[in-house]
Amino acid sequence: MGFRRRIPESPRVDLTPMIDVVFLLLIFFMISTTFIERPGLTIDLPESGAEKIEQGQKEVQVYLAANGDIFLQRELTSLTELLNTLQNYGPAKAKQMTFLLMADKKALHGRVVELMDAAKLAGFGQLAIATDKKSK
Repeated sequence: MGFRRRIPESPRVDLTPMIDVVFLLLIFFMISTTFIERPGLTIDLPESGAEKIEQGQKEVQVYLAANGDIFLQRELTSLTELLNTLQNYGPAKAKQMTFLLMADKKALHGRVVELMDAAKLAGFGQLAIATDKKSK
């Protein structure tokens, strides 16, 4: 009798279960991850019903915590260091930038005024004070 000989198949690995597990892990990590906008800083902004202004491309973000700590671009600094850094921008560049002040609503009014004064001395063209949207 003439039997045909089978050509042996090479073993194949099915990747479908592995891909399913990878997608499940991806979904798990996406759901369980939290995104913090201001890491390490807890600033409770005051509420306002004012109109939202467009965020400028060139801005300097200064945070004022409730305890009086000053942060420049999320790095702790003192008032004198802040003044030196702001004056290093130069009047021409500072005129085109926005000084964005994010002060906690429990921060002392005097500290807020000091920071606004620092922006004026450095020659910033625009001053913006960040607030949260007023809840109805």
